Amino acid sequence: MTDLPALFAADGDEWVATEYARGPWDPRHCHGGPVSAFLARACERVDSSYADAEATSDWQISRLTVELTRPVPVGEPLRLSSEVERAGRKVSVVAASVTSTGTGTETEVAKVRALRIRRRDFELPAHPLAPTSMTGAPEAGRQERVSWAAHGVDVAFHSHGSEHRFEAGTWNDPGPVRVWIRLATSIVDGETPSGVQRAAAAADFGNGVSSALDYERFVYINPDLTVHLSRPPTGDWIGMSTHSVYGTPTTSTGSGFAESELHDTDGRIGRSVQSLFIEPR
Repeated sequence: MTDLPALFAADGDEWVATEYARGPWDPRHCHGGPVSAFLARACERVDSSYADAEATSDWQISRLTVELTRPVPVGEPLRLSSEVERAGRKVSVVAASVTSTGTGTETEVAKVRALRIRRRDFELPAHPLAPTSMTGAPEAGRQERVSWAAHGVDVAFHSHGSEHRFEAGTWNDPGPVRVWIRLATSIVDGETPSGVQRAAAAADFGNGVSSALDYERFVYINPDLTVHLSRPPTGDWIGMSTHSVYGTPTTSTGSGFAESELHDTDGRIGRSVQSLFIEPR
């Protein structure tokens, strides 16, 4: 982690997205990765008294479903709220919401629901493991500087707030990729991002890194992100083996999806899927 500004800065009881959270589509708006990580953090920090007397740290997030309902503004006040939707001793559901307040009216811009499972460590008999697509260490991957979607701005999440090391494929060539992703800064000041937060931030890159469409000719935006995790990720790096699907080779109805295998340096940790809205520019 560097001394770069955090992705979100506290402003009294509200928050402000910094320029390091900026996305590729419009410099006024956040990348989905920082927003997803910010919401994941809220789910991890829900007051455990809503559910039972045991500590929040006993829970692990098994599934996150993020809906990016409207553009999340950079540099404007945001209000974060969270709640336990369904309490339970072994399984519970929590939710969080980000509301924009900069226009004088409150508008929900993003929300998440998370399924939590009570953590309990125990031994398993030997069993087949899911195959892994990531074949090398993150440091052995090819580092690339993003050359598209900059909009003339100096700083953005995809180019400055995160680091990418490619095993296969590239930012600039269409098609599937295998890439390791690491946060270059924190989600909020004074906190080391959790594995779940790192996974949420990285998983939102699936659509962008595996694009098979020309950015200058098409819009392909993901209005949601769902992440399933078999265990809490460890280490700084999240690996993705990812591809995008748009329809047939020659036609689209305007809908698609991007899906990714998720890994850390110990092996497979889960998967993520993004719905895609597609249209010609």
